[in-house]
Amino acid sequence: MLTIGLIGGMSWHSTMTYYQRLNERVAATRGGHASAQVALQSLDFDQIRSCQLDGDWTASGALLAQAGRRCVAGGADLVAICTNLMHKNFPDVERAVEVPVVHIADAVAAVAAREGWRTLGLMGARWVMEETFYAERLARHGIDVVVPDADERVEVDRVIFDELTRGRLVDSSRANYVRIMRRLGDAGADAVVLACTEIGLLVSTDQAPLPTIDSASAHADHLADLALGLTPLPRLTAA
Repeated sequence: MLTIGLIGGMSWHSTMTYYQRLNERVAATRGGHASAQVALQSLDFDQIRSCQLDGDWTASGALLAQAGRRCVAGGADLVAICTNLMHKNFPDVERAVEVPVVHIADAVAAVAAREGWRTLGLMGARWVMEETFYAERLARHGIDVVVPDADERVEVDRVIFDELTRGRLVDSSRANYVRIMRRLGDAGADAVVLACTEIGLLVSTDQAPLPTIDSASAHADHLADLALGLTPLPRLTAA
């Protein structure tokens, strides 16, 4: 079994989901006392959040690259960033390490392909919804996206950073998210990707008005399958 390097702490609430899901997947596959081999670097999210607010993606890229190198120094055979938004710095981590870095949107796309979904509603931090780095990765797999309208994007982003990344689950915010999901379905989405790794903590599958892909769970399952050799590792990208 390969060792999975996790760059977490952004926030630590969803990193817990990764750790639990990885171990559940490995235990279910291997049986007995089997558990995942993990090298975790948990960052101080306050530093990362400051970089986000300042628009200093160079500084955040340096922090994530350093964390990726520490994962590999700790024995990681592959590396993953445990957050959707910080895949803005995915190329920085790829350049920093000589092992495969596994993109969260590729794991999301694999779930969508398996289910036959070609258009996904995209809910996440405003950068994820408004910039192209995430949608373009999904487009590589033939998947289109629809996003909430401007006011809804403000609300989705507010809930993520004022509540979810601080461990707060608010009923009124859940109701707003469900309403936004319903509108994405009306706009043509076959399913909604929860493209913030904390959203699944707020809205469960049975509460959502249309199918969802929990990005954290999809990513963790994919990482476990890679570590177990059930799925081939992605090829290294030349620096």
